[in-house]
Amino acid sequence: MSAEFTGLRAVVTGGGSGIGLATAQVLAERGAAVACLDLDPSGVPAPLHGVVCDVTDADQVSRAVAEAARHLGGIDVLVNNAGTGAQGTVEANDDDEWHRVLDVNVVGIVRVTRAALPHLRASAHAAVVNTCSIAATAGLPNRALYSATKGAVQALTLAMAADHVAEQIRVNCVNPGTVDTPWVRRLLAAAAEPSAELAALRARQPIGRLVSAAEVAAAIAYLASPLAASTTGTVLAVDGGMHGLRLRQAAPTAADGENPSLPVNRGNP
Repeated sequence: MSAEFTGLRAVVTGGGSGIGLATAQVLAERGAAVACLDLDPSGVPAPLHGVVCDVTDADQVSRAVAEAARHLGGIDVLVNNAGTGAQGTVEANDDDEWHRVLDVNVVGIVRVTRAALPHLRASAHAAVVNTCSIAATAGLPNRALYSATKGAVQALTLAMAADHVAEQIRVNCVNPGTVDTPWVRRLLAAAAEPSAELAALRARQPIGRLVSAAEVAAAIAYLASPLAASTTGTVLAVDGGMHGLRLRQAAPTAADGENPSLPVNRGNP
């Protein structure tokens, strides 16, 4: 296992489960001291340090970041992973829900980063990684609100990278596809036909399966690593090829009306 984070201090928001916890564990395995900020950090295992934090509460964010910095002795890496989901078209959610989801997914990143910046400026290896989504670059059905927030996160990432490059603070983001997390599993459980919905989610990713939290964590660790010191303003897709690949569907068989005299490109099903 690589140890490139030895001596570095990392803060991961939404670090109590899913991608956040997987990321915190990877960073710790590679030598970092890690604090996990979460609404409920009770399940955060040692040696990770759990801190209660609601990213929509500015005062709580300031206290949580300060506590993490005291415990760790500073902050070198910030992973803005805390987020919430939303379903539906533009008609499906009222103004209050739009404000709530934007507050968590976008303004939450602003609050935490603002609180961490004084510590990051004191680091020789400062890095910020934001968890974005394939929804920032691909139009997905029934994800209007969620997509709007993630599009904002991608734009915010690039603006932050430009603002802080002169301070030697690198800012990047990861854009996962559909990840096998507790939140996705809850959505599947609530679907009318969970098995059919899972099959559809798998099928829209060219690799034919959901992305794992560990795979996203590895990408975040790469962007946060001192070994990636020349990488900033980068959007890294971890989506099973969904963003960039356009695979041909299998051609119909002769029984389906195919002309057997024509050449056929079978492609991927």
